[in-house]
Amino acid sequence: MGIHRTAIVHKKAKISKEVSIGPYTIVGENVEIGYGCQIGPHVFLDGWTKIGKNCKILAQSAIGTPPQYLEYKGEKTRVVIGENNIIREFVTINRGTKEGGGETKIGNNNFLMAYVHIAHDCRIGDGVTLANVATLAGHVTVEDYAVVGGIVAVHQYVRIGAYAMIGGFSPVRKDVIPYIIGAGDPLRISGINTIGLKRHGFSRKEISILKEAFRLIFRSKLNLSQAIERIEKELEKTDSIRHLLKFLKTSKRGICR
Repeated sequence: MGIHRTAIVHKKAKISKEVSIGPYTIVGENVEIGYGCQIGPHVFLDGWTKIGKNCKILAQSAIGTPPQYLEYKGEKTRVVIGENNIIREFVTINRGTKEGGGETKIGNNNFLMAYVHIAHDCRIGDGVTLANVATLAGHVTVEDYAVVGGIVAVHQYVRIGAYAMIGGFSPVRKDVIPYIIGAGDPLRISGINTIGLKRHGFSRKEISILKEAFRLIFRSKLNLSQAIERIEKELEKTDSIRHLLKFLKTSKRGICR
């Protein structure tokens, strides 16, 4: 533990106990680093950035840099990162914009693989995996335990639902509903993420109910409004079904089908 002699750490930065900072890393004036974090070499931490405890940030990552947004004029906007996150090499995370709420936020226990980019005003939940070169445009939301494959590009304002899994090389132009698996260009939804749901403790009954909801949305001749109506009338209101219905009803970009 400790700060390498070649690191440059602003005297006003807030560094908790048991933090290690590697060679040639730069930590800016308004950065806060929580207990037990491990910051690798050549990392750049800038802006109003708060990092929770026990995060690991590997070499060459740049976090808290200004948003790639032409209207940004240096406003005080933030990056807030939770606890126990692993951030691999060359990850870039931009801070928010005034127009987008002023904050890019990442939850707890996430795994961001090499070359991931998270743009301004994104919201990442807990337990999310973003594979190598996954690229999120501004204002993207990724809900808890979603998995985004390698070299996936996500359009601005898109939402990716909880426990969804997106295969590599897939452009994502519309919302991806929770609990499903899909891939391709255009992105095609192929079924329920059964293996992922079992791993996270979903019961057979709940998975069966989600499969019926999937059938109504994707395999019937119903339009989306009709499918929602049938789900509400016919299926048991488990927590996952309630979340699915809320997601569908609040979609602004439409859903990938």
